Amino acid sequence: MSYKLFIPGPIAVSEKTLCAMTQPMIGHRSADFVALYQAIQPDLQALVYTRDPVYLSTSSAFGAMEGALRNLVKKKVLCCMNGAFADKWHDVALRCGKQATALKCDWGQPVDPAAVRKELATGAYDAITLIHNETSCGCMSDLPAIMAMVREFPEVVSIVDTVSSFSALAIKKDELGIDVFITGSQKALALPPGLSLISASKKALARAATIADRGYYFDFLEFHKNHEGGMTTSTPVISLIYALKSKLEDIKAEGVEARYARHARLNKQVRDWALAKGFKLFPKEGCGSVTLNCFANTRNVDLVALNNVLKTKHGLVIDGGYGKLKGKTFRISNMGDETDATIVALVQALNAALTEMSRSA
Repeated sequence: MSYKLFIPGPIAVSEKTLCAMTQPMIGHRSADFVALYQAIQPDLQALVYTRDPVYLSTSSAFGAMEGALRNLVKKKVLCCMNGAFADKWHDVALRCGKQATALKCDWGQPVDPAAVRKELATGAYDAITLIHNETSCGCMSDLPAIMAMVREFPEVVSIVDTVSSFSALAIKKDELGIDVFITGSQKALALPPGLSLISASKKALARAATIADRGYYFDFLEFHKNHEGGMTTSTPVISLIYALKSKLEDIKAEGVEARYARHARLNKQVRDWALAKGFKLFPKEGCGSVTLNCFANTRNVDLVALNNVLKTKHGLVIDGGYGKLKGKTFRISNMGDETDATIVALVQALNAALTEMSRSA
């Protein structure tokens, strides 16, 4: 059956975007591909707020995240951890044979800028990883405050995951001093999974040049060399690049400020509904995501049953909690192409499903 996703990714993809993927295939070493690649660079750079290139990688964002560790960590990496994906990044660092320290916060708590500064001040680190918007628990850390601390340590290269926040609010890479900016296609960009975007500073490229075992597929220097020729290191997912071009056109037509305002407005609509129903926001107050809401299941709703009703009778799906929060929280996305009308329809479906469940209990 057909149903619409309101999970935090992958999310619903518009017909326009899907149609863009059906364009005839071209050779990835052809002049046509060079034209496609170069055409999207200015809009990508504007959306990342950077003068640096934005590389395209045929992978999930975690491929780029692992690649960043292999490219940049010589001494030791500080991994800021406040949710499932931040925790996983620390595990990946260890699996890559890197020295890594876990700077742990409870899930749902933002990363503490003062704790970052205290740890970096030891001089033990040459890199730091941070997830801006921890999707597993809907918590968004104060990126400007954290980066202000990181900038005090010029020997430290910053690697920031913006997978579930990019394009939903302004993240000004160059102004913040982010060395490696990573995001993926399947969340706020509202594209199918399979494409990640990477923007690396000159400082990051210089560090990569000093590391011999950075591999090939995610080698930043290979990305940059091929970028200069308007190409990718290896065969890219051309259909998704067509979709990305279409999406960038949509964003420009809407206007980025209007896009940011839309995400904030729709996020609040979902949050207001849940709070009025007696649920509570799971992350610390004032630190909730603008692209999704993670609610504590304070009413002890059977989330599996709720999703079954939503899917079979209303044609949509929400998320019943991630990892150790499964069943204890639920997450609802408002990112991508959602509108006031689609959020109103979502809320109506949720109300109807909860009413039906209470009657049958």
